[in-house]
Amino acid sequence: MSISLTSPAQIHRSQAPELLIAPESLAPGQHFIGGVFRPGSSGPITEVIDPCSEKPIASVADGTVEEVDAAVAAAVAAKGQWGSLVPKVRSEILHRVADRLAENAELLARLESANTGKPFMVSEDDVAGTIDTFRFMAGALRATTSMAAGTYAADHLSLILREPLGVVGVVTPWNYPLLMGAWKIAPILAAGNTLVLKPSEQTPLTTLKFAELVADILPPGVFNVVTGRGSVVGARLAEHPDVDMIALTGSVNSGRAVARGAAESLKRVHLELGGKAPVVIFADADLAAAATSLRAAGYWNSGQECGAACRVLVHESVAEQFTELLVQEVSTLRVGEPGAGPEIEIGPLTSKGHFDRVTGYLERAQRDGVRAVVGGSALEGPGYFVAPTVLVNVPDGAECSREEIFGPVVTIETFAGEEEAIARANDVPFGLAASVWTEDARRSHDVASRIDAGTVWVNSHLVLANEVPWGGFKGSGYGRDLSIYALEDYSRTKHVMHNRGR
Repeated sequence: MSISLTSPAQIHRSQAPELLIAPESLAPGQHFIGGVFRPGSSGPITEVIDPCSEKPIASVADGTVEEVDAAVAAAVAAKGQWGSLVPKVRSEILHRVADRLAENAELLARLESANTGKPFMVSEDDVAGTIDTFRFMAGALRATTSMAAGTYAADHLSLILREPLGVVGVVTPWNYPLLMGAWKIAPILAAGNTLVLKPSEQTPLTTLKFAELVADILPPGVFNVVTGRGSVVGARLAEHPDVDMIALTGSVNSGRAVARGAAESLKRVHLELGGKAPVVIFADADLAAAATSLRAAGYWNSGQECGAACRVLVHESVAEQFTELLVQEVSTLRVGEPGAGPEIEIGPLTSKGHFDRVTGYLERAQRDGVRAVVGGSALEGPGYFVAPTVLVNVPDGAECSREEIFGPVVTIETFAGEEEAIARANDVPFGLAASVWTEDARRSHDVASRIDAGTVWVNSHLVLANEVPWGGFKGSGYGRDLSIYALEDYSRTKHVMHNRGR
């Protein structure tokens, strides 16, 4: 392609001297077990780093196996009473949780931005989504359905019951600490379970604040938090004999580790893992609309989004035109610290380790002949900022087009025919999300049905709603978040048959 490289993005820095979050607004950096905060017993702590300044903003306890065991014991003690509540009562409690979050929405958004570097538009959206998740599950738990009771064997009446599983272990990721927590907490509680949650050691602050905010709403032991590392806390949750299910949102490697740990006790496993969403753009597509959509869908949350529109497959006849449109869109993205103003759209990557990983992908891609027509490197100055990037001259099978970069990077490849587009869209280890862009209605139905992904959008990308399920195929895991399907995931089916013969 003949498109020339655009000017690099600039980081907009906050001019205000005040902190995004006052130290006295932080929850204790401790474990939350049995309805109270408890200091860590081991002594070691993890420093929480501001990704904009690379300076510490808090510290939290490193959990031990013994602390996980104490949290599980508290959840076991609480599960009988919580699970026996009628749906109306559990629903009212979840509505109270949603109300409490709404009362503290600004605080939570500022705390999320301080911990992760998210622009306010992203953290505010996360908080709004969190509140809506609890409201949806509060309503859905009162309207569950199942197979009708009936006589399916002579003289025997069959009843189908949905029961809580018991105790669920939860491991949440660093990219959406509060929202992904809610995607697990709300349906788990709605289904009548208790839980022990391990947040990412890099981004635990909103999870701990959530625990503090709802401590007087949820009965002691129903919701517990143990901070620390996956190799200790997550591993113990996965293998613990009194944990009935382990649910994780995270990387493929984390998913494998959790599934291995769960195998010995044969507990149920729910995994929402990575993605490499193909965006299949046909020659008849509205190219301007696609470019505008990808401006958000490819770069939302700095591309740290498992459903991001990160891998474009565009018909060769319109590839140059589409690339020019996308470059124009991406070049207008405003990069900076959340404190620099509400117009900031792209923040830093969340950690130094992830920053090094993303920049490593960019360096290897360009060394292999892939060309950045916008961005392509880190930005100068403190913080883990990477310029919004579009990569072209991407050959089929390139590392940058097959592996999850998880940063503000979109690759562009071309295809000649429909069958090639479908085959290449499916030729990655992931199957979480995809989109198809065409004005041909028959083609859109057919191609969407042949793409191996849990969600396929047509002429849009990354539009979510609590009423519809989210989850993937293949290396993207199994189980569903959101919707009534999540309630089913976190409950079990029991058949009770009565002999009524006389």
